[in-house]
Amino acid sequence: MSPRKSVAEARRTRERIVEHAIAVASVEGLEGLTIGRLATDLGMSKAGVLGHFGTKEALQLATLDEASAIFARTVWGRAQHEEPGLPRLRAVCDAWIAYVETEREVFPGGCLFTTAAVEFDARSGPVRDAVARMYRVWRRRLAGEVRVAADCGDLPAGTDPDQIAYELTGLYMAFNQDIQLFADPAAAERARRALARLLGQDLTR
Repeated sequence: MSPRKSVAEARRTRERIVEHAIAVASVEGLEGLTIGRLATDLGMSKAGVLGHFGTKEALQLATLDEASAIFARTVWGRAQHEEPGLPRLRAVCDAWIAYVETEREVFPGGCLFTTAAVEFDARSGPVRDAVARMYRVWRRRLAGEVRVAADCGDLPAGTDPDQIAYELTGLYMAFNQDIQLFADPAAAERARRALARLLGQDLTR
């Protein structure tokens, strides 16, 4: 086997492990990621899984990184070509609803980050820091979109972007809970109505 082919196969194996780890973590949390569990599920040896990451913590961090990349493509990526202002903010909000509601093949247990935030919010360490960092980045980016909408005159003068971003984040965490914990078929519609009220616009159009 050529070195190039060996590296490519190792990369594909690592991607396969992380992909399965994302699905497991969305249901059972990041603590549910054990080397033995993944090895059994994927038909690999424990050494084969461990060789790609070294530690469980490294596996958890790799899982978060890839899930974050998927979230960015699914939510921010779908909205990036929309007109700046309320159209792009609306597109971000709609894509976020779709992410929670429909990405079941990748995230069968719902939003992995909501699960991780609850799981690690009272802990310390690199995993907790990574979860907090991701939420801070998304809040800043969301606040930035709100600020652009206000500057464009699409939102009232005096709109506090950080406050709106805070409330939107809370709304989506509640939305994920309604889907996962209560299996509420009206959850998406409730989320859209809350968004419309929060931003003073009909986001369902």
